[in-house]
Amino acid sequence: MQAFEPAWLNDCVRHFPLVGVLVGGVGALVLIVAAQFWPPWVAAVLALSSTIALTGGFHEDGMADTFDALGGVVPREKALAIMKDSRLGSYGALALGLSLMLRAALLAELAMRPTALAVSALLASHAFARAAAVGVMVSLPYGGDVDHAKAKPLALAVPPRNFLIALAWCGLVFGTLAVWAQPLGPLLLSLVAAAAVAALMRQWLMRRLGGYTGDGLGATEQLAEIAVLLALTASL
Repeated sequence: MQAFEPAWLNDCVRHFPLVGVLVGGVGALVLIVAAQFWPPWVAAVLALSSTIALTGGFHEDGMADTFDALGGVVPREKALAIMKDSRLGSYGALALGLSLMLRAALLAELAMRPTALAVSALLASHAFARAAAVGVMVSLPYGGDVDHAKAKPLALAVPPRNFLIALAWCGLVFGTLAVWAQPLGPLLLSLVAAAAVAALMRQWLMRRLGGYTGDGLGATEQLAEIAVLLALTASL
């Protein structure tokens, strides 16, 4: 049996959009089934809870830590120290609370749409959002403390080919959804929304930290997920 290579964790980022499809698929299944028994808001909260349970709240934790660290005007070293602090501050609580409420509201709206549209929106949001995080990772150096990184192999330089493979996964998702359920215009708008979040987060993280962190990638995923859902629900 081949021994485990730490670099495998670095290479796995190329498949993040595929992971998003799996997570979004679980959320979509829960949303559609729950909507048969309960009101849309209840179905939305159950669907959101299922995706959080599946990922262990990993991205939500990054969202809260990022806004705690960067919400105020503090030096880089202080911001990195705040990210390592397990306590939840006011900026993080506000960001996390607003994110959960907004996503629940958007999922409740999707629960009232045709099943194919709701399913495809969840698949697209999770896949495109993770591709946005990969884009930030590829285009920035690691901005945290390498010796104390949560996932040290991910602190290494990520080759551009990983982003190209992630984009290929997104292209496959895009093409499948365009043929199956979603009009082309809303899908294109959702891609633009995810790319815009990636560009803004890249600029913010570079300016404040000099690079990305794991928490920053989690925040990127969460914000891109919201942006994609907003774009799709507004344009369908």
